[in-house]
Amino acid sequence: MIEIDGSQKSGSGTILRLSIAMAAITKQPLHITNIRQNRPQPGLKHQHLEAVLTAAKLCNAKMKGATLGSRELWFDPQEIRGGNIEAIIETAGSIPMLFSAVLPICLFAENSVNVHVAKGGTDTIHAPTINYLRNVFLPALKTMGAEAEISVQKYGYYPKGMGEATLTVKPNCRLQPFCIESFGGLEAITGFSVCTFLADRQVAERQAKAAKDYLSQQGYTSQILIVNDQSNPIQKGSSIVLWAQTDTGVIVGADAIGELRKMAEVVGKEAAQKLLSELSFKPTVDVFLADMLIPYLALTLGKSAFLVRTISEHIESNVWLMEKILNVKFSIQRVNNLYRIEKS
Repeated sequence: MIEIDGSQKSGSGTILRLSIAMAAITKQPLHITNIRQNRPQPGLKHQHLEAVLTAAKLCNAKMKGATLGSRELWFDPQEIRGGNIEAIIETAGSIPMLFSAVLPICLFAENSVNVHVAKGGTDTIHAPTINYLRNVFLPALKTMGAEAEISVQKYGYYPKGMGEATLTVKPNCRLQPFCIESFGGLEAITGFSVCTFLADRQVAERQAKAAKDYLSQQGYTSQILIVNDQSNPIQKGSSIVLWAQTDTGVIVGADAIGELRKMAEVVGKEAAQKLLSELSFKPTVDVFLADMLIPYLALTLGKSAFLVRTISEHIESNVWLMEKILNVKFSIQRVNNLYRIEKS
């Protein structure tokens, strides 16, 4: 049995999500305690519970402790079947975080998987936006042989959520190593600026213009697609994602989310500033993609390596967890102004 103390390292929901995924993939029973111990409201919240329940549907797991507020969970997985899976978060909890919890499991399924999630948040704070996943995370996984797509039926924002999206995955349990150690030459900066039921205030346009103007001031040109969405009349909101591509296959991204009383221009500039803070270091993955890639690197055979500008708490947590569960070895070394992460 896998025994995990959820208060270790970041003490966050990421430890729960990845522990569940690795238990399902390795077909080992899991016992996790002190779930989200280091968060203001410890235990399972709606989005974490639904991620556990969705994972359980994928692998027909037996569970104990899968209730709201629970800080201890037993998860006993069976075969990963695949098929069509339905999930409902019921809050503005992050749909991208639920997808990140089940995607590794889907790759090891017997059949193709469609995970449809309703009544959640596509673009929320403390989580990647849905369009970051579509334009930065999934393209990076594709280079490893992972075929996955995300379609958005309804955008959802805090506080009501009511977003809806579908993850489609073609199984592939033989992922290729990810090895990019040269930034190369910048080819393009692209973006996606979306607002929902805010077209009358030109929010998507203003976000995009602010981002383009800031990038231009720093000597960069960009192309940003503007989307005035009308999928969710219940909850207005907005977001923007930017990503840079180089001739060595690097994709570095950054996003920002609109909030009440936060000017659209501030949102756009914030995303541009985040992207430029990455580009100034010339890494081969951005700091958010880095922690998301760790479990996939751990599942590959052979050496993987990339360069990142800093070692975040989530990177440290994910490396620790993968070494503990999968018995793999990562090394982190300082190389000039970057950190080189290698899975041997």
